Amino acid sequence: MLSHHLKGAVSDLNELVKMSEQDILDIKDANHQPQFQRRKIKEDMISSFETKKAMIDHEISKLMTNSPNTSLDKLLDENENSYLKNLKTSLAALRDVNKKYARMVLSVSSFYNTLLERLIPTEMNGYQKSTSKRSSFLEIRV
Repeated sequence: MLSHHLKGAVSDLNELVKMSEQDILDIKDANHQPQFQRRKIKEDMISSFETKKAMIDHEISKLMTNSPNTSLDKLLDENENSYLKNLKTSLAALRDVNKKYARMVLSVSSFYNTLLERLIPTEMNGYQKSTSKRSSFLEIRV
């Protein structure tokens, strides 16, 4: 059963890495709509991974409770140890690709916020931003 959960978790992580890599390509091309469409799929995939990880934790906890003096690598068979290594590798890959994506998202967000600030100047009114009177050039006339 543990092998099944490990295999599924690795599969989910690899799929999340692929989607995040596609998000990076799309953000470079300013192709935002596919990113928004993948968001729900990614959320479902993360939920699926979290469920599988909870099952993995439960199974490993049972094994460790039954044999407290035995190391984990000796409790797991060769296949399970391999899946566990793949899980760690996939988690590291996901972390790296998400860091790269986050940097790009922050850069794009900063660019658009700066552009908006230049077009429509705002002033701080306490903790709230409010449009200044200098933005009257945006007046609409009918």
